Amino acid sequence: MKKLRIYLETSAISYLDQPERGDKAVDSHKLWDKIKAGEFEVVISDVAVAEITKCDERKRNTLFSYLGQIEYTAVEVASDDKALKIARRFIDLGILKQTSFDDCQHIAAAITNGCGVIVSWNFSHIVNLKTMSGVKAVTALEGYSDVLICTPSIIVGGDDNDT
Repeated sequence: MKKLRIYLETSAISYLDQPERGDKAVDSHKLWDKIKAGEFEVVISDVAVAEITKCDERKRNTLFSYLGQIEYTAVEVASDDKALKIARRFIDLGILKQTSFDDCQHIAAAITNGCGVIVSWNFSHIVNLKTMSGVKAVTALEGYSDVLICTPSIIVGGDDNDT
């Protein structure tokens, strides 16, 4: 069976180093364990790497250490005209604002790189009904496959052996 191709937005990585976030951090680590076990094909963009690079030194080193534990495909949005066009569509259609252009690039990277899911904790700009509806509209308009948007909790949910 083909592995699900997932795009990791920066917050999905960042919560690995935020124990104060409780269940969100726990679910981020559960997802990471699944990724390390090879259950998913992972995509990460230069946008996520740039955002991690802006973190303080301790957090940056910790997050890059986590990235060193997994296999992933690195993609560049900055040099991808198709992704940049899609990112601009989110602004042009009023789905997100110019101030959220990095988030638009995350979504566009997932779309143009054939990801089935965007994994994020960013409820303000990504994991919300307006953006999800907008992504569905843009993928249809531009001829791309639809992509789901969800949190790590949704990805790892249902794995409990509790009955």
